[in-house]
Amino acid sequence: MKEANPDKIRNLALIAHQGTGKTTLTESLLHRMGNITRMGSVEEGNTVSDYHAEEISRQISISTTLVVGEHKDVKINLLDTPGFTDFTGEVKSAVRVADAVGVLVHAVSGIEVGTELFWGFAEDLKLPRFFYINQCDREHTDFDQTVEALSQAYGSAVPVQYPVNPGEKFNQIIDLITMTLITWNPDGGVKSRADIPAELMGKAEELHLNLVESVAETDDSLMEKFFENDGLTGDEMLEGLRKGVRERSIFPVLCGSAQKQVGTSLLLDFLVDIIPSPHDVQAETVSGAGGKESELSCDPKAETVSLVFKTISDKHVGDLAFFKVYQGTLKSGSDVYNTTRSKSEKIGQIFTISGKERTSVNSVPAGDMGALVKLKDTHTGDTLFGSKSGLTLPGVEFPDPVIRVAMEPREQGDEEKIGNALHVLVEEDPSYQFKYNTELQQLIVAGQGELHLSVLTDRMKERFNVEVNQVEPRIPYRETIKGAAEGQGKYKKQSGGRGQYGDCWLRLEPMPRGNEFEFVNAIVGGVIPSKFIPAVEKGIISAMVEGAIAGYKVVDIKITCFDGSYHTVDSSENAFKVAASMGFKKVFKNARPVMLEPIEDVEVRVPEEFMGDVMGDISSRRGKIMGMDAAGKFQVIRAKVPLAELYKYLSALRSLTGGRGLYKGSFSHYEAVPPDIQAKLVQEYEERRAEGN
Repeated sequence: MKEANPDKIRNLALIAHQGTGKTTLTESLLHRMGNITRMGSVEEGNTVSDYHAEEISRQISISTTLVVGEHKDVKINLLDTPGFTDFTGEVKSAVRVADAVGVLVHAVSGIEVGTELFWGFAEDLKLPRFFYINQCDREHTDFDQTVEALSQAYGSAVPVQYPVNPGEKFNQIIDLITMTLITWNPDGGVKSRADIPAELMGKAEELHLNLVESVAETDDSLMEKFFENDGLTGDEMLEGLRKGVRERSIFPVLCGSAQKQVGTSLLLDFLVDIIPSPHDVQAETVSGAGGKESELSCDPKAETVSLVFKTISDKHVGDLAFFKVYQGTLKSGSDVYNTTRSKSEKIGQIFTISGKERTSVNSVPAGDMGALVKLKDTHTGDTLFGSKSGLTLPGVEFPDPVIRVAMEPREQGDEEKIGNALHVLVEEDPSYQFKYNTELQQLIVAGQGELHLSVLTDRMKERFNVEVNQVEPRIPYRETIKGAAEGQGKYKKQSGGRGQYGDCWLRLEPMPRGNEFEFVNAIVGGVIPSKFIPAVEKGIISAMVEGAIAGYKVVDIKITCFDGSYHTVDSSENAFKVAASMGFKKVFKNARPVMLEPIEDVEVRVPEEFMGDVMGDISSRRGKIMGMDAAGKFQVIRAKVPLAELYKYLSALRSLTGGRGLYKGSFSHYEAVPPDIQAKLVQEYEERRAEGN
């Protein structure tokens, strides 16, 4: 494939809820473009875009895959994204570099939670969009109802096609732009183009008029022509439709069956004729220190600016960095500067990518995409500049994690191997996060769902030969007091030589939440020499870290050292440190100790029919419903729920809602644990101590 000019390129991300048929549509498009001789299937594991072992075994898309084809001398870069919401990071990286987005909608199921979520990603980036109502060969397809739902949810959803005979025998579509009836052969080729039959003309004219009016509204001059000529010419229709799509005042609705390839050829024509090229979309802006900004031009001859939007580790060639060139031309052998990390890079091999197939090229021009190998210091989201500029492109905004697990090695001594594996895999998918929590003494790994984390552990085993167990993370409880108390901490030890003597009196009082602790030195008259006061504070801090009733960190407490005594020979810093620790633990237990637990702000998005079940489940988890908001056909429930009750909550939510529920959570505050749960935690702590753990 020859190097394309920016106006002869289309960069399209396909997004949809799981099971809508993105990968099948990708196969259909590649087949119609002549890239493959026969369509593969997800079930047979032989599609171009789902080629990873875990995708074939699970029969789902897990990674965003770039595939490339050509139609009418226009290069089409297709980004086939996952539909499971566990892999939203992959969708975000694809949407970041797309110039337009095709939103697939199931002809029977209509708008799903994934549709809403992924649409929001494209909306945030102000990308042109169109709808493709897929699987019109299914029973109970209701095109009109689906379009109405799209219009209510997203605004100007305007059909440009209409399925004539949806259902098992579906093979005809009315093109509302040219007003022709198109019939497809069983092999997906066009059988005929004909005039619209009289019995279908009324519906077709109604939809055509709606389309013409929507197009005319995009431009004052087109509106004048519409009224003067009682309509628009074909060229005027295309001109207005292009403008409406580019400015997001029109979201065209197409239809078809990817499996039967009905409508695929019309979709290809639409991509070439209507979807904006990199030249047509809003220019990218690079920014630097001090708010300096500069607008890029999609000019292959200007200074090179590229963005790395995805990284994968390939067994045969090593790390592959997928990139899009926004300005200039990226050439093999050239020197570039990673402005994100202030590192120089030498460009080695450059590939154009289509699934797992790689073709070596010398350069990639503005508007196009490719992949690089063996970059030293470049990662996902980094900007590559042709010079040592301090300007960077906005990176990929990956989603916050919604699920946490603790990972433990199955074999002793594998801790280092686990760490190395996680560093590589998080580089590939930054929507994973991991950190060793010293307080909990666990390696905590976070992601977008149980499937997301399951894929992670599978990759660790397959690629790094290390196996792990996923266990429930410990909860970072806290201890505090509700009342005031005071008492003595005295440490006296006499052995053959010099003894140990420390004596301090402490007063403990509660403080408001979020104040950690305050130490007050109220010693007068030198009853404890000033040089030992820091040791008293250190002893208290060490006792607060270990806790006094259940082994958890103590917070929100004021400690005053107000009296004590010392020995001129036997007193030492260590003696006062021990005395203070002993005194703190003793007095703490007399100050009405209470345990605190972390509370999460939880936001759950579910279809309205599941709202009652979900609210009941939240209440059973000791959650407090704070409010509800409508979001189209969905309800957003806001609640405060103890973190201890949220382990594997996403799986429970999906089970309750048939996979249609989403949630996100963030830390809110600490709150007192109910007495029965506190008693259980204290008992477990005492049992562990008795066993010596």
